[in-house]
Amino acid sequence: MDDAIYDNTHRAFLQALLATQTLTFPQAQTLLAKIQTAADPSRPVPPNDILREEFTSYITALNEAISPFDFEIRSTLHQSRAGEEIWALVNVQSDGVTQMATHLVVEELGFLRRVLDRMFEVNNTQAREVMAVTGHEALQCARVGSGRESGVGATQGEESQARVVGITQVQAEKVMAGLVKEGWFEESRKGWYSLSPRALMELRGWLVDTYNDPADEDGEEDDEEARHQKIKFCAACKGIVTVGQRCPDLMCAARLHDHCVGKMWAAQGRREECPTCKKEWKEPGMVGENAARRGRPGAGAGATRTSNGRRRTSGMNTDGAVDEESSDD
Repeated sequence: MDDAIYDNTHRAFLQALLATQTLTFPQAQTLLAKIQTAADPSRPVPPNDILREEFTSYITALNEAISPFDFEIRSTLHQSRAGEEIWALVNVQSDGVTQMATHLVVEELGFLRRVLDRMFEVNNTQAREVMAVTGHEALQCARVGSGRESGVGATQGEESQARVVGITQVQAEKVMAGLVKEGWFEESRKGWYSLSPRALMELRGWLVDTYNDPADEDGEEDDEEARHQKIKFCAACKGIVTVGQRCPDLMCAARLHDHCVGKMWAAQGRREECPTCKKEWKEPGMVGENAARRGRPGAGAGATRTSNGRRRTSGMNTDGAVDEESSDD
């Protein structure tokens, strides 16, 4: 790395990003202003003097420096904050979920996987795509029997152990709080937990591999199969949609982030119609916690199949317990 391009201010910025994991542009302006001022106290730098072009040059230089170590600084737009741009340090090679949970013991890894299964299987049906869990649901995942239970990032022996050993609700609360603090989960004002922008960037490939059915051997999927994929992408920006809008036709796979809707209409010559099926985009369905009826995810949403071929009704019973799996036999 050329010292004229990469200096101690870049190193300080990278260290700060390692500590915070994510940054917005205003936060980066403040951080870089402090770093540059510390580097040359005789020339104080106000945050507003840090322009986007300079910030971009820092990101470019840092990515060149860290790419040999399989890291990259990437950006995405926050789905719930009016398209606020977020930058995060992402591991581009390792198993994302393992990276997410390196400090967890095997039983806690199993709990994390059950929470993700609750988000993307039980609370993600054709009728309602919530892709979030309440605090109550997260605690229910502490016990074994509430998810796919494959043992995230575990060896075969550890995986078997994770299948038969749950954790206490106190442990579950601690794990959830830790994942929120570390920026993997976000908790909404209404108490729903969902994956953060950083997690969606880091776990993108893993989510698709885990929850979407593979393509046919010829690399193609029929239309019916494509409609039932759990992980869907924005028709405008191609990012994963866990909060946003869906085509009014529930059989259509088209999804849009709220902040991408206007861009899509502009690209279509102001035609407010589904980019896939061409149906008028009137009273679209919701994706995210707003898709939950009466604040309860997946209530009455029917059944979804698990990977073992059993049928699980999505949502909760009237007493608040998770519905049990039932066999087709």
